[in-house]
Amino acid sequence: MEMIAEATQAVRAAQEASRASTTSAAGGAPTTHGGEFLTFRLGAEEYGIDILRVQEIRSYEAPTRIANAPSFIKGVVNLRGVIVPIIDLRLKLACENVEYNSFTVVVVLNVKGRVVGAVVDSVSDVLQLGKDQIKPAPAMNSSVDASFITGIGAIKTGQGDDTSERMLILMDIEGLMSAADLGLL
Repeated sequence: MEMIAEATQAVRAAQEASRASTTSAAGGAPTTHGGEFLTFRLGAEEYGIDILRVQEIRSYEAPTRIANAPSFIKGVVNLRGVIVPIIDLRLKLACENVEYNSFTVVVVLNVKGRVVGAVVDSVSDVLQLGKDQIKPAPAMNSSVDASFITGIGAIKTGQGDDTSERMLILMDIEGLMSAADLGLL
């Protein structure tokens, strides 16, 4: 619980800094210009979303199931009087293993004026990426829906001979949550 509180505090501090320094023209999508991203894990992959879309981070609690909803819509929770739909991004993005444990969290998002929860395996940190650290999204064939991928962040870790590169898949969370199969927005 303490870990989630610390993550939420880090998110709020990053949001304040990002709001003060970012004025993006395209509706708040700083991916092409760099910006701050909340990073999280889905399976073995690490993803990043615009920090300004994050409202808070909560521990996972079983939501109230909605009849006839797709499996990736886990249900709804009452968040301080607001009914919030909970989407399991691991199921939505077809991750092989979906396990609920002490690291599983819900990232509460504000997307197009609507509050939505996204279940992820764990939250990593908040990263500042410059324009030079972001590469364009790879071209995929038409059978793969990669429309929500806005770029790939390349973060160098270590120094000297011990340098490695960490790849971060940058998501347009607003576009993903607006998908027709979700029916949320």
